[in-house]
This record gives sequence, structure tokens and C-alpha cells, in this order.
Amino acid sequence: MNKGELVAAIAAKAEISKAAAAKGLEAALDVIAEELKKGGDLQLIGFASLKVVEKPAHKGINPATKAVIDIPAKKAVKFKAGAKLAL
Repeated sequence: MNKGELVAAIAAKAEISKAAAAKGLEAALDVIAEELKKGGDLQLIGFASLKVVEKPAHKGINPATKAVIDIPAKKAVKFKAGAKLAL
């Protein structure tokens, strides 16, 4: 499912226009992104949780040259599925 299909499904399920569904989806995604950029966590009980984690610096191997390279530390988002999302 792509973003357009998701907007159409939200509009149908909520019985609202596609424009309103798109606006709501964009707002939700913006709020989620802003919270994670601040280093906060997001919990949607039963659905999923998102958490910012620190990945430490480590060594890696360039597959093309087989040279050892340094991979810098970075932040990443960890996704954990909730009970309603379990397949």
C-alpha cells in the first residue's frame, strides 16, 4: 500500500474526504517526526511503539574493496509492534 492508497482507505473508513484524510495523515506524520527528532518516544498502546536509540560507532567492511571502515555513531528509530499488529 502506498501513501495515496492509505489516504483513500482512511477517507473511506472515516467517511471523510480524501483531502481531509490527507491533511490528517500529514499532520500525524509531522507530529510523530517532530517528537522523535526531539528524542522523545511514541507509544500507541496495542499498535506499536517508536523509540530513538543510540547506535555506537563501530568498524565495518566495504564490500567492494574489502577495506575496513569506521562507521560513526548515530541515532536510529526502533519500532516495536504491539499486540493488535501481531500477525
